[in-house]
Amino acid sequence: MPKCKTSKTAAKRFKLTGTGKIRFECSHLNHLMSCKKDGGRARRMRAGGEVCKGDMDRVRRLLPNGL
Repeated sequence: MPKCKTSKTAAKRFKLTGTGKIRFECSHLNHLMSCKKDGGRARRMRAGGEVCKGDMDRVRRLLPNGL
């Protein structure tokens, strides 16, 4: 039987919390800071967030070993 491998791209983008929720950070933040967009947008993106329930199964399939 083949090994159950983790998607390395997903491992870089998502982190598991202690309670089992999946967190993410917003993308494109470094580019926003360099091209002088408004600060409010950058502040909102700094917060990150949790993966919604509809996408939870798809992300868990990419992270079978629970990083």
